[in-house]
Amino acid sequence: MFAPDQTTDQSDTQSDIPPETASPNPAAPEAPSDAAAPIIDQAADNKSVLAGEAGKVLDEAMVREKAFALLNWLKENLLTIDVLVQAGILVGALVPAAIFGPRLKALILDHLVPLVPTTLLKRAARALAEIATPIALFLTLQIASAILGASGISTALIGAAISLLSAWIVIRLVTLVIRSPFWSKVAFYVAWPIAALDAFGYLGKFAQELERISFPIGENDSGEAIRFSALDGMRILIVFAVLFWIANLLKGFLADRIRAVDELTPSIKALLIKIIDILTPVIALLMALQLVGFNLATLTIFGGAIGLGVGLGLQKTIANFIAGFTLVADKSIKPSDVIEVGDTFGWVTAMGARYVTVRTRDGTEHLVPNDRFIEDGVINWSHADRVVRLHAPFGVSYSTKDMRGIAKMAEELVVTIPRVLKTPAPRCNLMEFGDSSVNFDLRFWINDPANGQANVRSDVLMAIWDKLADMGVEIPFPQRDLHIKSAPGGVLEAVVTNQKTANGADHGGAVET
Repeated sequence: MFAPDQTTDQSDTQSDIPPETASPNPAAPEAPSDAAAPIIDQAADNKSVLAGEAGKVLDEAMVREKAFALLNWLKENLLTIDVLVQAGILVGALVPAAIFGPRLKALILDHLVPLVPTTLLKRAARALAEIATPIALFLTLQIASAILGASGISTALIGAAISLLSAWIVIRLVTLVIRSPFWSKVAFYVAWPIAALDAFGYLGKFAQELERISFPIGENDSGEAIRFSALDGMRILIVFAVLFWIANLLKGFLADRIRAVDELTPSIKALLIKIIDILTPVIALLMALQLVGFNLATLTIFGGAIGLGVGLGLQKTIANFIAGFTLVADKSIKPSDVIEVGDTFGWVTAMGARYVTVRTRDGTEHLVPNDRFIEDGVINWSHADRVVRLHAPFGVSYSTKDMRGIAKMAEELVVTIPRVLKTPAPRCNLMEFGDSSVNFDLRFWINDPANGQANVRSDVLMAIWDKLADMGVEIPFPQRDLHIKSAPGGVLEAVVTNQKTANGADHGGAVET
């Protein structure tokens, strides 16, 4: 009962003792002496050595454990009868592939390639013939997998081999048929990852993870939320890429058939081809959405965003599309027309959805946007009639007496030049009495402006030059007389002196001053 009081008295008593005379705490450890320090250090070193040896023993035990686990996994998964059977089938499948592959190649080249009408399909048939042996191996493995599956034997190894072989065949076909670096890379980066995931059995799990990444895009008729996942996006992209490629093949085929119809005018042909260019990718996209099960009714949600995007970012593109239809519909220009737009002169070789291809006399092709023809205007040298009039101006000296004879000579001479028409008849008009010459303008007609205008004008002027030279008619050049009324002091004297010196040098005599 009195323990607290006794404790208090003792603490009070000790507090009265000076610090220097107070006894040390008996529970505090004493510092080791200098003689005991080496013994303590050696003990610490021994402890570290023992800890290191124990760690090594533990590491060796973990390595042994992992090695035994690996051996057990190999025994349970690889060193089994099923795996050995599948490995033997993989090796044995090379024999029928080597036997039937060349025969399949000969069959394709002899019977399939001659029956294919278009160049692209012939290229695809030849590509199949080139990889006939891998295709034979693929078919052999498929048959073996079906037999093993029916027998209750695992086909995991053969399935992995089939997945990798399928990816190689797809990439090889794309490379041989399309011959496009872009699509080859697309096939490489799509086919190989899918094949690798399928070979190791992770394709289903990967698809489930992509399915979880989704967001709502609307509701169906029953009020349930419709979600769009990353897997849906990937499926749409893959299906759209395939359908877009097929649509391009179909578009080229239809365009060739339309161009071959002689009953259609060039404008109608261009209009039909332009409609096909726009409709084929749209149809491919809609088909891709339908094939993956996408509800097209939910697209109304994005109507406002798409309209805003068209109004801001695609305004110029849409304007070119509409201008292209306008140009074809009103027949203002058509393929093979000779036109001049801005500084570009040439003939129309193609009319695309966004631009018109104009080939110049230099051999270069200018891609002129469709809306430029409507906004800036265009000179069509062959809109309704390919007959155009050209001008060849020239002048003669005032000393020429028979001006009517000069005009008649030019009219008779120009019809002898190739490409110049006799009807309508050429006409040489006296235009003006110029400062140095009497000026004429020879006007003549041609009906092939696509072959150039400057070249035929040059031939006409060269012929006039030769004829005037034979007639002794002078073609003057501008001359000016300079009269100096006033000048600073000494300038006139220096000019006169220089002129006298020049005249004296020309006559080889002295100059009088």
